[in-house]
Amino acid sequence: MTTVTESAVKELLTRESTVSLRTRFEGSNICTWIGFKHINYLVEEAILYHFAEAGLPARGLHADHGLGVDLIDLDTRILHALYMDETVLARVVPSQVDGADYISFSVSLNGERDGTDTKLITGRAKAVLRLDNFAEEAPEPPAELAPFVSHRLNDPTARVPEAPDLSGVDLAVENTSLSNGRGTTGPDPVLDLLTAGTNSFGWKWRIPYPYCHFSERLQMSSYLRQMEEVVDLFLADRGISVKSLLEERRWIPACPHSRIQILDEALMEEELYTVLTVENVFKDFTYTSRVDYYVVRDGKLLQTATGKVTHGYAKIDNRRDWNLVNFDERVSKALKGEA
Repeated sequence: MTTVTESAVKELLTRESTVSLRTRFEGSNICTWIGFKHINYLVEEAILYHFAEAGLPARGLHADHGLGVDLIDLDTRILHALYMDETVLARVVPSQVDGADYISFSVSLNGERDGTDTKLITGRAKAVLRLDNFAEEAPEPPAELAPFVSHRLNDPTARVPEAPDLSGVDLAVENTSLSNGRGTTGPDPVLDLLTAGTNSFGWKWRIPYPYCHFSERLQMSSYLRQMEEVVDLFLADRGISVKSLLEERRWIPACPHSRIQILDEALMEEELYTVLTVENVFKDFTYTSRVDYYVVRDGKLLQTATGKVTHGYAKIDNRRDWNLVNFDERVSKALKGEA
């Protein structure tokens, strides 16, 4: 049984930890470079290791105390590319904000570049302990962890805009059945409302159980999957799909920064509305998009997460090297919605 003691919680909240991690084969989609989603997975893995090193592993906390470790904010910057079969040293530094009901972490991933130990990735995250009564009634949380226990996921520091009013919107549209594969990008009345008058793209999709954890809710790593996939669908919709630019120019999307904040809970088999809005195209070199996630519950639109992702384009020189390139007119117009 996982015993929660004052010393274990003190280690969790004050002691730094380091762990050697290896990049995942799955994350190497183009040549041998690792994509931003799997880089974020490494940051998450380092934080879970930190809990375990303090004597508070995620499995034990859930099985013995009904507490689910959930990341509610994950902000990661890629300073240098990571590669397949690469080992990095992750350093996790916890911190606390007075009165905060979450635990903050800063994470760095270091590896060797040209014979020198180099910081490759930096990340910041917030974690909470979600009380779980799904399979059985959870006991009273240990007093040492009680300040970080939540009955519902949300990031109290995030700014949540008021969701659009669904009065008069037809919510009976059935377009996420299995026969529709990946769901729909329209026409859909809720997507139409969420994307009206903006440089946006929307996708409606049914949340499957492999994207959930602790039996019912969408987890942080799955929001990252959504972020990556909505970008893929957006680019295809604008006529510059990943495959087309790979074949025509050997261009691939390159992501230096991503952030996701969970604002509320999205549940298994709900329909998730993911909306990507291009907010800024910087000197035809990078573009930053906001990604917002919603569900409709009890006839009302509920925003469950929001995020930012920055992309540029890299030209593949060979199987080992690439270089960042400027957008040409076709790509720039597509991103700006002018095509």
